[in-house]
Amino acid sequence: MSGEDVPHRAESSEARAAAVSDIQELMRRKEEIEAEIKANYDLLESQKGIGMNEPLVDCEGYPRADVDLYQVRTARHNIICLQNDHKALMKQVEEALHQLHARDKEKQARDMAEAREEAMNRGLASNSPALPQAFARVNSISPGSPASIAGLQVDDEIVEFGSVNTQNFQSLQNVGTVVQHSEGKPLNVTVIRRGEKHQLRLIPTRWAGKGLLGCNIIPLQR
Repeated sequence: MSGEDVPHRAESSEARAAAVSDIQELMRRKEEIEAEIKANYDLLESQKGIGMNEPLVDCEGYPRADVDLYQVRTARHNIICLQNDHKALMKQVEEALHQLHARDKEKQARDMAEAREEAMNRGLASNSPALPQAFARVNSISPGSPASIAGLQVDDEIVEFGSVNTQNFQSLQNVGTVVQHSEGKPLNVTVIRRGEKHQLRLIPTRWAGKGLLGCNIIPLQR
């Protein structure tokens, strides 16, 4: 890696961190809106289960006396506005995830090119220190998932996943147990990527997809 690449890498990392922070803020706002929508629906339910479309007048055309008309109208209006906000926000989330995924693909391609160049420059020097043995490999990653946000990439070979390492790994159930007990907590993950060791910080989190990671891991033959 040349000296000119260092500022570029730092700038790229900062841009990715900012993008991830923006996505997390959008997801936080999404959860807030969904909670507000639910609260307004709960209010309608408390008003004789009146819902969004039931009439507010009786059979004779007079305003109903068995519900709070002001609360019902306000809740209905709030729900419509919040649903519009939610739709617009989800479009923002989709665009942000698409941009993050595109940035990650670009970085991956750049990293591979740099790795090939460095390998040629070093002439694959035989005196390089031996890398630790991996026990599993990342087979697939869903865009926008906690694994993607943490920086995991397909074909990363896992050396350490929280408390699980090559010495104590027995099956993927070991990894699953660590994930279940670490929801919302940062995990240190060490991977081998194109011959280099990388340290990542992964936070198992509930997201729009399945599971807490959003990636598929397969064991390596030992």
